[in-house]
Amino acid sequence: MDTSEINTAESHELQRRSPLRVLIGGMLGMIVAMGIGRFAFTPILPLMQRDLGITHSLAGGLASLNYVGYLAGALLCAVWPRVLRSTIINVGALIASIATTLLMGVTLSPFWWGALRLSGGFASAILFVVIAIEVTEILVRSRHSRWSSALYGGIGLGIALSGATVPFLDQLGGWSAAWLGMGVLSGGVALVGIAVAGKRRGAVSVADAAAPATGSLAGIVRLAAAYFLEGFGYIVSATFLVTMIAHTPGLGGFAPWSWVAVGLAAAPSTIIWQRIACRIGVRPALTLAYLLQACGILLSINAGTAFRAGLAAIIFGGTFLGIVALAMAEGGRRSGTEGRRAAAILTVCFGAGQVIGPPLAGLLADQQGGFALPLLLAGFAVALGGLLVATDSRFTAESAAHNC
Repeated sequence: MDTSEINTAESHELQRRSPLRVLIGGMLGMIVAMGIGRFAFTPILPLMQRDLGITHSLAGGLASLNYVGYLAGALLCAVWPRVLRSTIINVGALIASIATTLLMGVTLSPFWWGALRLSGGFASAILFVVIAIEVTEILVRSRHSRWSSALYGGIGLGIALSGATVPFLDQLGGWSAAWLGMGVLSGGVALVGIAVAGKRRGAVSVADAAAPATGSLAGIVRLAAAYFLEGFGYIVSATFLVTMIAHTPGLGGFAPWSWVAVGLAAAPSTIIWQRIACRIGVRPALTLAYLLQACGILLSINAGTAFRAGLAAIIFGGTFLGIVALAMAEGGRRSGTEGRRAAAILTVCFGAGQVIGPPLAGLLADQQGGFALPLLLAGFAVALGGLLVATDSRFTAESAAHNC
């Protein structure tokens, strides 16, 4: 197929699929894959500990298995990019994400919980990379690339939705009803997302028309290291924040709503951080986001009041998706025509950090009788990631201009 035929095919694709509808559909997909599929575990975990008495170590292990699956899915996308264009695999990943959420509520076996979280993580990684790449490509080709950061806001909306829904599901039937209800909700959101975005008719071309001809994966090494540290640090709060607040005297009722605060702060954060990056540059903005998140993690150590706990939740929610959006966009800019593989590699590094964080934090929490030490380690890791970003010389004036 020659260039004119490719351009004609892309033009017809854009005419059939409104960029705004594709963006909204992608956000709904992020709600399913990430906001619910990955992060509904956080507000449901205290219910499982209350009703079933599971330990922090077991909880950390289950979370880690989910991130092992996520890492495996990201690796598959990195070494076999064709998976990103397989309709069968993509639809299977969507169904698996919904089913593994639903089935968590029908077993009492830690083994099957682990298998479900592992499978769900694998599915969510494929969905995340596929949605991120396809939506971004369509927005770029339709000259709406400035909208791309809004895509990740769907994760925040999913977090807020799960945090607000779980308390009501808990009243219906405890931890089991929470999982079943979130699975049903996930399926409903997925159907709406498919209807809104429309069916993909043919694959979008592999070459990114907006990507520079130059660039290589070597340019993302330091960025990937910082992203690994972010994955390790942020996931401690992402896994145990609601549990920590639930175990704080006087804050049990506030615990699930702290997750709503995280989601509501996260939803607009990607757009806010993009605008900050356009004004002051990507490196200062990304450094600021890392350091602010580190401060929020440390604040949560002594969050003995609803105000401090809420502030820690807002800082956390207001930074982690901003870091994701800025880092992924910067990785794509540096890698040029290798942008697809760069997105998968960055996701692998992020996933590797997430695999290590929860089981280590859970083990230390059981040994120490609290989360002070795990949170100190998490805050240090994120601060170190910020230092790596601050000293990364590969940020250029083009970084901010890329998505402004």
